[in-house]
Amino acid sequence: MFGRRKKPERTGSPADLLVVGLGNPGEKYAGTRHNVGADVIEVLASRHSEKLKLGRQAAFTAELRFGEQQMAIAFPQTFMNHSGVSVRDLSTRYGIDDPTRLVVIHDELDLEAGTSKVKLGGGLAGHNGLKSIKRHIHTQDFARVRIGIGRPPGSQSVSDYVLRRPGKSERIDLDIEVEKAADVVERFLHDDIDAIMNDFNRG
Repeated sequence: MFGRRKKPERTGSPADLLVVGLGNPGEKYAGTRHNVGADVIEVLASRHSEKLKLGRQAAFTAELRFGEQQMAIAFPQTFMNHSGVSVRDLSTRYGIDDPTRLVVIHDELDLEAGTSKVKLGGGLAGHNGLKSIKRHIHTQDFARVRIGIGRPPGSQSVSDYVLRRPGKSERIDLDIEVEKAADVVERFLHDDIDAIMNDFNRG
């Protein structure tokens, strides 16, 4: 794996890019703010007429073809706080030994709803899914697509806020950002990340 681990033996066909959308499994959490990363994975699968299938890496996955390139997409089923277990195994499955070939899509409290940013490495902003990934792949130098959900209003706790479904107006804003995130993810196959960040982060 990355960092301190030995390079793993690949268990399947390699991918040029592994894209992981974070969230919690089950109908209870579908459509919540915490699951916007998983929403992007569903959009990508739908765009390419692929069906997400549950595999041995504790994730729903699909493989998308872009000419001669392959993008693996995944939605871990390990619950947010244990996302790294699935990401570690998915990285082995798809031969991802360079963290820049891993893109993680997640909700971001520090960005307003209706905004998104691309980032390479850096801090984890207290996000439990990102912390779990770092813990299991021993690096935080992977790319992220951060979909803003804003901070909870008033005295509402963060956990209650992220695990609730947004209202109609906010849902419309989030759906727009989910589509934009799916667009930018596809650029990772052929564009330099600095160019992606310059274009996407500029809004």
